[in-house]
Amino acid sequence: MTDYIQAWQCIGCGKIEAPQPCIGVCRDRKVFFIGKGEHEAALAEIGRLRAQLQSVASHLQRFALAAPHPQQWEPAYAALRDEARALVGALNAALETGGADVR
Repeated sequence: MTDYIQAWQCIGCGKIEAPQPCIGVCRDRKVFFIGKGEHEAALAEIGRLRAQLQSVASHLQRFALAAPHPQQWEPAYAALRDEARALVGALNAALETGGADVR
């Protein structure tokens, strides 16, 4: 995971300070930070999206490997189409609600 740097933030102006030993070559530059809570929320969201992606990929693998019998392609196509529609519906619902379960 990520190592966190403990710093002090002014509750008035927002200034961040993390004292370190100076070796005489310090130069200030603008940097952007986010809080630990926001970072952990972003990591959780990444995990949720990866789970969705894995679930969708496993369903797509089923479609990719489908090989209906010569005289059965129409029912097989209809079944796969219905399954794909259900998967798209579940994915859209999961995206709207923020859920990770796409099955």
